[in-house]
Amino acid sequence: MHTIKNYVMAQSVEQAWELNQKGRNNVIIGGNMWLKMGKRNIVNAIDLSVLGLDQIEEDDKGFRIGCMVSLHQIETHEQLNRTFGGIFEEAVAHIVGVQFRNCATVGGSIFPRFGFSDVLTAFLACDTDVILHKGGVIPLRRFVTMVPDSDILTHLYVKKDRRKVAYESFRMTETDFPVLTCAVAKKGNEFETVIGARPKHAEAVTGISLSQPSSSEERHYYAQKVVKNLEYGSNIRGSAQYREELSKVLICRCLSRITEE
Repeated sequence: MHTIKNYVMAQSVEQAWELNQKGRNNVIIGGNMWLKMGKRNIVNAIDLSVLGLDQIEEDDKGFRIGCMVSLHQIETHEQLNRTFGGIFEEAVAHIVGVQFRNCATVGGSIFPRFGFSDVLTAFLACDTDVILHKGGVIPLRRFVTMVPDSDILTHLYVKKDRRKVAYESFRMTETDFPVLTCAVAKKGNEFETVIGARPKHAEAVTGISLSQPSSSEERHYYAQKVVKNLEYGSNIRGSAQYREELSKVLICRCLSRITEE
């Protein structure tokens, strides 16, 4: 639970940015789903709802997704999911329920770099840029390694590059936080793997060759090489060793799906 002194409906992104520079007790509230789970005193809760940042726009090169787009919007956007093999629909399907996904936002899922984020894993598996009000356009894979600051993420841009992607996650119960998330992308003859909820934030592994993706032995060998490039940790949902073994299973499942398609 948190306490809010001033609730500000920002009239421009610049106004929201200026308010957000005035200390750690000023926050962009987004959908206010994960934020409300904490306990803090907020001076200015900054709402971006009236700034038109809740749209998914398509052009010839990709999709421009506003930070206030809800998770249910990306779950149900036909062209977005058709272009990327349904990865966004699959990634958010187990996040609590439709009521929650109607409120939780893309920006609120990406900007904090949550370790448990299905959404971050899915977008990392695609060629995605973040667009910051002051910081400009930054590749998402670089953005997740940056120290969080008080800039404002206004949009994501997901490029159409003909990649095939598949998503898998493992949970103890249907709507619980994931024990592990996994996405594999195939672009041409190259494969990229993203593993999240390690329980650290999702990370992409590239540069590992897979000569025969239809071979079960080759898929297992590829998975073993991927996990050696990642660090795993333990928490109440699983040990580091368990997550490492689980990664191999989910990677092989994703590879099988991409090969079959």
